[in-house]
Amino acid sequence: MSFSNNSLVHIEHFKMKFSGVTVIEDLSFDVQRGETFGFLGSNGSGKTTTLRALLGILTADSGTLHIDGRPFTPKDGSRLGYLPEERGLYKKESVLTVMTYFGELKGLSRKAAANWSMNYLERVGLGDKGKARVDKLSGGQQQKVQLGVTIMNDPELLILDEPTKGFDPVNRRLLMDIIEERKLAGSTVLMVTHQMEEVERLCDRIILLKDGRAEAYGTVPEVQNQYGGTMIRIHYSGDIPLSPHYTVTTRDRNYAELTLNGVTEEGEILRDLVNSGVLVRSFAPSKLSLDEIFVKIYGEQNQSEDA
Repeated sequence: MSFSNNSLVHIEHFKMKFSGVTVIEDLSFDVQRGETFGFLGSNGSGKTTTLRALLGILTADSGTLHIDGRPFTPKDGSRLGYLPEERGLYKKESVLTVMTYFGELKGLSRKAAANWSMNYLERVGLGDKGKARVDKLSGGQQQKVQLGVTIMNDPELLILDEPTKGFDPVNRRLLMDIIEERKLAGSTVLMVTHQMEEVERLCDRIILLKDGRAEAYGTVPEVQNQYGGTMIRIHYSGDIPLSPHYTVTTRDRNYAELTLNGVTEEGEILRDLVNSGVLVRSFAPSKLSLDEIFVKIYGEQNQSEDA
């Protein structure tokens, strides 16, 4: 696995055990400056452990975990925005008081923090909640406040652990818009999520973690090519012939899915079908979706764990 000189996050040969049980086994990847990077895996695969070790919350057994070429220290916090999976807000205080307080901790003046917070609350539909106590907000509303606290210092590196957890589709799309805006403003985004729609829309590259190792790593198209390549969905009449160029992976009445073997051109497959007497009513090449790849990788794992 090669690494770029443009890496902001660099993790190499990272290993971690808890009570003698290996959680991370020789994990290596990097996150390049200015990209949005998806960190994916099933529950318990080690994603949050990796983030905590990267931020010095946990101590790695071995390996390199660097941000901008060195281990993270608390003094680097002004350059970082971290949204943990377990949220943490002072729930007995008002929304504006909490956000202003965190803004001051991040180096903003009280006035600048309060002004930024009020503008942000308007943006996310909470303009009338500034004086409300945090514990009077819904879970989704608190999540928006937490996100605001995370991004208000214009962080160079934004680490988001399940950022849309508990959001409805409308608010999930709003959050994705905000993440895209942060990237356009120059932030590097490292995001943990189970929402594959978010990954396909936002992420330049991804890693899929399984059993503490990188199961797949690269751009979304590269990972799609690694797991099945091109899929062709057809509506047809007749009998699909056997062929070394494809495998019929699904067949339901007059619909079928063909997975290409090797580098055969899609046009050749269509010609072979037609020349064999198959009446092809529709012919739609596509890649496996990330949802399908996720199930392919982790569905097998879950079945073995349940057995």
